[in-house]
Amino acid sequence: MATQAPPASNTPLNEAPDAIVVRFAGDSGDGMQLTGGQFTLSTALAGNDLATFPDFPAEIRAPQGTLFGVSAFQINFGSRQINTAGDAPDVLVAMNPAALKVNLPALKPGGLVIVDTGEFTKRNLDKAKYDASPLEDDTLAPFDVLAFDISARTLEAVEPFGLGKKDGLRCKNMWTLGLALWMFDRPRQPLHDWLNKKFAKAPDIAAANIAALDAGHAYGETAELSGPLKQVNLPPVPTDPGLYRTITGAEAVSLGLVAGAQLAELPMFFGGYPITPASAILHHLARLKEFGVTTFQAEDEIAAVCAAIGASYAGQLGVTSSSGPGIALKTEALGLGIMTELPLVVVNSQRGGPSTGLPTKTEQSDLYQAVYGRNGDAPMPVIAARSPGDAFEVAIEACRMAVQYMTPVMLLTDGYIANAAEPWKVPDPEGFEPFPATFLTEPRGEVLEPYKRNEKGSRPWIKPGTPGMMHRIGGIEKDATTGNISYDPANHQLMTDTRRDKIANIPVPDQEVAFGATTGKLAVVGWGSTYGPIKQAVRRSIDKGCSVSHIHIRHIWPLPANLGELLSGFDRVLVPEMNTGQLKTVLRDQLLVDAESLTKTSGQPFQIAELEDAICAYFDGVPGNTGGEVEPNEQQLPSPVESE
Repeated sequence: MATQAPPASNTPLNEAPDAIVVRFAGDSGDGMQLTGGQFTLSTALAGNDLATFPDFPAEIRAPQGTLFGVSAFQINFGSRQINTAGDAPDVLVAMNPAALKVNLPALKPGGLVIVDTGEFTKRNLDKAKYDASPLEDDTLAPFDVLAFDISARTLEAVEPFGLGKKDGLRCKNMWTLGLALWMFDRPRQPLHDWLNKKFAKAPDIAAANIAALDAGHAYGETAELSGPLKQVNLPPVPTDPGLYRTITGAEAVSLGLVAGAQLAELPMFFGGYPITPASAILHHLARLKEFGVTTFQAEDEIAAVCAAIGASYAGQLGVTSSSGPGIALKTEALGLGIMTELPLVVVNSQRGGPSTGLPTKTEQSDLYQAVYGRNGDAPMPVIAARSPGDAFEVAIEACRMAVQYMTPVMLLTDGYIANAAEPWKVPDPEGFEPFPATFLTEPRGEVLEPYKRNEKGSRPWIKPGTPGMMHRIGGIEKDATTGNISYDPANHQLMTDTRRDKIANIPVPDQEVAFGATTGKLAVVGWGSTYGPIKQAVRRSIDKGCSVSHIHIRHIWPLPANLGELLSGFDRVLVPEMNTGQLKTVLRDQLLVDAESLTKTSGQPFQIAELEDAICAYFDGVPGNTGGEVEPNEQQLPSPVESE
C-alpha cells in the first residue's frame, strides 16, 4: 500500500483537495457497510488510491436507533497515494440522531455533516440521549450542515414500485450513495449493474434501489443549494500499469493461501469455525473449490485444527484460521502439529481481548500467544502482514515455511487488516518461485528412519498407506531416528533442541528500513497494521527536521539476523503497538534492546497525529517525556455511553 501525505485538514471541499475522508454512519440495519463497500468500488474504478475502515458493533442487532447500534464505514481516497483510513472525516453522513451523536466528535472542524431530518423524531432523539434536537441548537455550529428529509425523498423515488414504507426505507442507503456519487463525480452504471445482478430474482427490488440511487444523484445535480454541497473531482492517482482490484485483508489471505498451495503443488484443506473477524476467510475459500481447496466448517475450534492436522498427515496442506479466543482453544493441537512436525498454516485475525473482549474491534494483543503460548518448548515461525495487500505475499510465505520446514506457522493479521480494503496490483504468477512438496516413498537405507533430517532440519513427509513406510506419529515423544516412543532423557533433550534449532535457523530476509536513514536518534519499530500510520508520522517528523526512521518487522519469530545490529545504530527505540508492549518484550528478550513502548488498546488503530506527537516528544527536550500509553481518543472512538 502506498504512502499518505499530510492532510490539508482545513481545505474546503470546493478547493479541490487531493484527498478526502468520508464516514457513512447509521443504524446497523441501514446498510452502511454495503454503502461504504459500493462507494469504495466506484472510487477504485475512478482510479483513486484509497483505504477503508469498517467499524460496527459486536451485537447481532442492538435496539434500533440506540447509541450501541451505530455502524460506520470510513474511506480515505484521493489523487495521491493513501495508506491509512484517515485520522478524522471531512464529511460525515449521519442517518439518524444516534449516528450523529456517536460520530460527530470525529468530524474535523469546518467539516460537512449530512443528516436525514426525517429520522430526527422525538422518539429517536430520546434513544440517542439528546435533550433537544441538535439541528435546532448550536451543536452543529462548528460545521457545515446539509439537513433534509432523505427518508421522504427515498419514499418518493420508490413509490412507483409499490413498496411499503418499511421496504421503501430500506432503499435509503442507495439514495444516500447516489448523492455521494454525485458529490465526488462517480459513475452510476457500475452500481446499476451490481444491483441488477444482486437482485436478479427480484427485479422490482433492483429497480426500486436503482431509482433511489438515481434520485439521490439527481438531487445533487439539480437542487439549488447554497453553501456546503459542492461537486468535487479528484483525478486518478498516478500508478504503474497493470491489473488492479480492491482487496480486503481476508480476501488477500485467502488468495495467498490458495497461491501458496499451488506453488507447493498440494491440494489444500481448510478447517475452520465461525468467529469474528476471521470468518471471512472461510467464506472466501469456500468459493475457490476449483483450485483444489476443501473447506470444512467444524463443530468447534479444536475439531477444526485437528482436522487440518489430519489433512497434513494425509499429504495435503492443512490450514486453519481463528481469532485469539479460538487460537487459545487450538493450542494443544498446535503442540501436536509441532511434535509431529507436520506442515500447518494457522491464521490469527486478532481482535480485542482477553476472552470474548471486543469482537469487532482491532488489537495486536496475541503476539505473546503466537510466540510463547504453548505448553512445553514448542517453537513455531510467526509472521505478520502489514496491510490488506501485503497479506497475500505473507500467506504465500507462511505456506512455503510450513512445507519446507515441516512445521506449523502462525500468520498474524488483525481486525483492521481483515476488514479494510485497498487497491491491489494483481501480481504476475510467474514472479513467484515454486516450492514443490516432496514425499518420502521408500526408505533411504535398510531401515525406515521417519525422523532423519535433511539440511533444513526437516523430517521426511510420508503419506500414510505408502507401501513399506509404516511408522508411528503422535504427541508422545519419539526416538530421534526410529520414531519409536521414547522416554529417554537424553533423547528428549536432543529432540527439544532439534525442534528449537530447526525453527531458529530458518533463514529470513534481512531487516530493512521502511522509511528514513539507517542510523539516527530514534527508530520507530512496528509490526502488523501499524505500518501506515507509523510511516506517515515518521515522514512528517522528518519533514520537521527530526532524526527518525521507521522499521517494520514482518518476521516476528525467528527475527531477522541483522535486526540487533540495525537497531544498535539508533540512540533510542520506540515500539508503537495496539497492546501493552508485547513486541517490545520480545526485542528486549532476544536482542537486549532498551526499547520503549507506545501502547494503545482502545480497539481502534493508531492515528497519525498520535504517533507524530509521540515521536516529537523525543525531541522536545523534556526529561522522561517519551513512550507511554495513548489516551482514549474521543475524536476517533466516540463513546456511545452518555456521560453523567
